[in-house]
Amino acid sequence: MKGSGIISGNGDEQSTLVVVFLRGGADGLTLVPPVGNSDYYKVRPTLAVAEKDILKLGDVNCGLNPAFSGLYNVYREGGLTVAPGVGSNDETRSHFYAQDLMEHGGQLAGGWLGRFLRYRKGRPPSALSAVALGKSMPEVLRGAPAATVMESLDTFSLGSGSGPTESLQTELGALYGAKENILGPAARDTLEALGRVERLRREDLPPENGAEYRDDSFANGLRQTARLIRARVGLEAVSIDLNGWDSHFAQSTLISPLMTRLSEGLAAFHRDLGKLMNGVTVVVMTEFGRRVAENSSFGTDHGRGGSMLVMGGIERGNVLGEMPVIETGILVGPGDVPVVTDYRDVLRPILTRHGAGGAMGKIFPEN
Repeated sequence: MKGSGIISGNGDEQSTLVVVFLRGGADGLTLVPPVGNSDYYKVRPTLAVAEKDILKLGDVNCGLNPAFSGLYNVYREGGLTVAPGVGSNDETRSHFYAQDLMEHGGQLAGGWLGRFLRYRKGRPPSALSAVALGKSMPEVLRGAPAATVMESLDTFSLGSGSGPTESLQTELGALYGAKENILGPAARDTLEALGRVERLRREDLPPENGAEYRDDSFANGLRQTARLIRARVGLEAVSIDLNGWDSHFAQSTLISPLMTRLSEGLAAFHRDLGKLMNGVTVVVMTEFGRRVAENSSFGTDHGRGGSMLVMGGIERGNVLGEMPVIETGILVGPGDVPVVTDYRDVLRPILTRHGAGGAMGKIFPEN
């Protein structure tokens, strides 16, 4: 894999974009709390992150939650970008509508990641160009020329058990081996991917560089993603969800363990891949943020501006923009964090780096 992270047309040199969606509307002011803001503490008497505990990001007006200690180390190594005040133009504050709008990239059919895979420069799609780790196809991958849904590597096969799979692969290899039309290369590429996955299952090699993953579904998904990247199966895009961020009640109890899972999972993934992270970008996003003030149930209600995280690639870690002003007199709607950065503006340079070329107008056709 080249350090440039640009798709070259060679499956062994392709870069990979991993999209982590925090479903439920993760509270951006808890993930990325403001620094030096007295109003924040006035309206969040029980939920505000104590300023002495915030992991500072240099001379900026925001930091990371202390539960993100693993990611903080990645930031200090130059591998993490933090973007506060990010969101879409959705004003409904409805989970389903906001998620669809963000995954589609606007009022459009299909998902923005699917359109990227359809229009980006590079080689034809393969069976493992795009993988959704879970039980169903996410909207962000709708319209992709090829995408596979799987819960684990063990579920990706052409048959049940090693015997039928190997036999079927041999027969298909003979059938398509001599074909010169478009089906021949695509079939051979798919069979090669299947062969590499089968070898991965047999070898079950441990993570590299001393990385240790938690024993949970999110960390397991990241571990398997790292294995696929290392196996050079032509993996270009991965979608993985971390659910449960709808924190109307007892927010601290609810999302503290989720933040730990997110941080430790991504930190292990970063360590596992090592130098291969030069060609891998992980984007962490959520459909909207939460209300600035806490409610009477020690939680927060649906809001607007949230936060995004970007890990990996060739750029040094930094803060994109700055925390929007959250003084109580200038909030939006019923008391929400303003959206100062459109989420598509975070994604555009990433997609360009991953080979979007002149296709951005088709990926995000709306202004």
